[in-house]
Amino acid sequence: MDNLTPEQRTKNMKAIKSKDTKAEVMLRKALWKKGYRYFKNYKKLPGKPDIVFSKKKTVIFVDGEFWHGFDWENRKQDIKSNREYWIPKIERNMQRDKEIQGKLEDAGWIVLRFWSKNVLKNLDECVKKVEKMLNKKL
Repeated sequence: MDNLTPEQRTKNMKAIKSKDTKAEVMLRKALWKKGYRYFKNYKKLPGKPDIVFSKKKTVIFVDGEFWHGFDWENRKQDIKSNREYWIPKIERNMQRDKEIQGKLEDAGWIVLRFWSKNVLKNLDECVKKVEKMLNKKL
């Protein structure tokens, strides 16, 4: 059972960002500072990637741990309320991520995925991975 009232839950859910999360903004600013130019939340590609380097045919997704199923086999046991809603919802998100990645790769795009917590804790390392991939594509 949910510990929050329906009004509190609604307010909580409305506050969850789908774009411009702290991790996305940090990664974008770090890449911009290094001179990389990109599109953000590019609607012309499947999945609206968070960051798109169109000339390099490279996209980046910064995935939230809960919504995209980080360590899912262990963490799904932790879901206590409304399991019949959340478990299929997150598993469908994970399936959609795979489908979108496949479509992009089939179209010749390089897809990089980072967990939000990795960007927040290891920003420099994430930036280096992006740079390495972009420099391969010269």
